[in-house]
This record gives sequence, C-alpha cells and structure tokens, in this order.
Amino acid sequence: MRVPAAFFGMVLGLCGLGNGWRAAARLGLAPNWIGEAISILGVAVWFTWLCLYAARWRNDRHAVLQEARDPTSSFFTSLAPVATMIAGVGLAPHWPAAAWLMALAGLVGVTLFAAWGAGTLWMGGRAFEATTPILYMPTVGGGFVAAITCASFGMKDLGLLYFGAGLLSWLTLESIVVHRMILRTLPVPLRASLGLHFAPPAVACVAYLSVTDGPPDRLAQILFGYALFQALVMVRLVPWLRMQPFSPAAWAYTFGVSALPLAALRLTERGLEGPNGNLAIPLFIIANLFIGWTALRTVVLLHQRKLLPGSRS
Repeated sequence: MRVPAAFFGMVLGLCGLGNGWRAAARLGLAPNWIGEAISILGVAVWFTWLCLYAARWRNDRHAVLQEARDPTSSFFTSLAPVATMIAGVGLAPHWPAAAWLMALAGLVGVTLFAAWGAGTLWMGGRAFEATTPILYMPTVGGGFVAAITCASFGMKDLGLLYFGAGLLSWLTLESIVVHRMILRTLPVPLRASLGLHFAPPAVACVAYLSVTDGPPDRLAQILFGYALFQALVMVRLVPWLRMQPFSPAAWAYTFGVSALPLAALRLTERGLEGPNGNLAIPLFIIANLFIGWTALRTVVLLHQRKLLPGSRS
C-alpha cells in the first residue's frame, strides 16, 4: 500500500475542524463531545497513516526517498511532523503525556525539515514549474502550527518564535508563488495545491491569537481580512479547480477551510464584536459541509479500493 506523505493532510482538516467545534463549545454554541469525537478521529487517522507510512519506509525505502527528492512533491513530507503536532493538540485533553511527546517530536521534526527545505531552496537551480503552493508547507505551515502547538502546551514565548518564522517565510514566499501562478497556469493534477495557498492567512490568524492575550488587536483582524479575501478568490476559481477530478488531494483545501471559521470563532471568543464576529457561524457551517463532503467522497474511494495509489478498483 503506497501511502504518500500528502495523506497526512487529512489530519490537518479533521483536527482543525475538531478545534473549531471545541471553540464553538466554549462559546456555548455546541456540545463538547462533538469536537472531542472529531479530534480523536483525526488522531486515529494520523496513527493509521503513520503506521502505513512507516511500513512503506521499511518495505519500499527507495520509492519513499525518490518521492522525498522530487522537486514538486518533496515538501509534502513535512506534513508528517506538522500532522503529528496538530494530532498532539487533539489528543492533549485525553492523554496529556502521549500528546506532549507527539508535540515534541513534531516540533523537532518540523524545525529540522524547515531548515533543510529552506537551505535547499537557497542553493537555487529550481525549475519554474516546480514552484507551487507546496513550498509553504515546511516553513509557513510548519511555523504556524508549531506556534499553535506551543501555545496549547503553555509555551507561548517559544510559540512567538515559530510564529515569526512562519509569518516572514509566508510573506517572502507568497510573492514568488503568485508570480509563478500569474505567468504560467498550474497543471490540472496540481491545482488542489491552491488549498495550501488559501490556508496561510487563516492559520496565521489562529496562531497569532494563540500566542497573544487580551482582546484581538488590529493585526489579528488584518490577517482575518486577508483570509476572507483569499476565500473569495477560491470561490471564483471553483469552475477552474473542478477540472481536477476528486482525489485525496482535495484534503489540501481543508487546512484553510477549517482554519477560517476557527479564526472567526477565536476572534469572537476573545471579545471581537461586529461583522467579523457575525461571520463565525456561517463560515463554520460551510466548513463542516465541505469537510464532511470531502470525507464522504474519500470513504467512497476507500470502499471502491481506489484511495491508495496503485490499488485495484
């Protein structure tokens, strides 16, 4: 069973949605058990893919290393430590000791991978076609999720360091990725990677709120505003994105889709009123519908034995 590293993206969507339900429960909008159930489901998915990916590493190491060296898909490997961190956050209320070990392993893994990935980019020689939103994963996605993880385990000062690394990496890479997309269209098989382009401002808002205290300041609202703009652009692109048939790659969208309502709920939880707060519930409903639809389509593929690459129908 050739489980690709990209499958860890499912964990980000599920645990992100679980965190949204937890925030809704704290606001009195939902029962506690829903968020806990979705979070535990995300942890179970993480554990399943981790075991299968480890088995693949043992049995087919050459293919795993080849995937890790591919310029287009290599940064997907960083999803493993990122998913480990967010799964640790999901598990923390139920098994704190194991969750802490997962968080620590994820923090170490994402730090090493980000340094390795950035160093690889700085040496140059990268093909123009290999410049896609996947570049965000090690430093941007890793930095923001690390900040959220540190705050969840009472290490806000350390979380600020990761937030700074993620924020400035995002601002640096965004112009490069947008420049590439403007000049040359993304091939159909890679269009789901735009979900990773949609995610950073929403995840940045959640991370910033996690490592700061008090009422939301202007920066939090600015990040949320840019996240909303990115969501509108994604809606405009739906016909173009749907040219890519459904596959597990669609889970790339769920990172940002789950983070946007979570940011709105966290802003409301911290005392923000007005139009921003009023968007929380509609965005949360849309996120549940989209992630539920993606999960259902994935289960259908699994039932049809079409989920894993190379599996028979």
